[in-house]
Amino acid sequence: MQINDKVADFALQDDQEKTVHLTDFAGRPVVLFFFPKADTPGCTIEACGFRDQFKKIQKTGTVVLGISRDTPGAQKKFREKYDLPYPLLADVDEAVCKQFGVLKEKNMYGRKVMGIERTTFLIGPDQRLLKVFPKVKPEGHAEEVLEGLKGLHAG
Repeated sequence: MQINDKVADFALQDDQEKTVHLTDFAGRPVVLFFFPKADTPGCTIEACGFRDQFKKIQKTGTVVLGISRDTPGAQKKFREKYDLPYPLLADVDEAVCKQFGVLKEKNMYGRKVMGIERTTFLIGPDQRLLKVFPKVKPEGHAEEVLEGLKGLHAG
């Protein structure tokens, strides 16, 4: 997927077991952040960063969606535990992870495993890909995304 490509619609269950489509947010920018696993240290830092910047991100008219391979139930526990104000989507069959190319080989305790590489996508109101934040460091990432959003509205 390249910048300015139209992002294909997808449908995933959220943490309330409702089906969410990307096209549900047509006309609004979307921050789509992929994280490896609910309620793990780095993912918690990243998710809480988006929580803490949520009001500022919302002021830009932007929707925030988190995605991992966790089940809707695990996403619900994670969302409730940290009072996350945005939906978490469950990509249990990895279809959307594959669509966005975020599954990478990782080294876990000496074993090679396929896992989600922490990546954030900024999708425009016309559902075109505007920006990709690859290999995200959880600390300060939400602020970095907020700056990216301000840049879009300025330009």
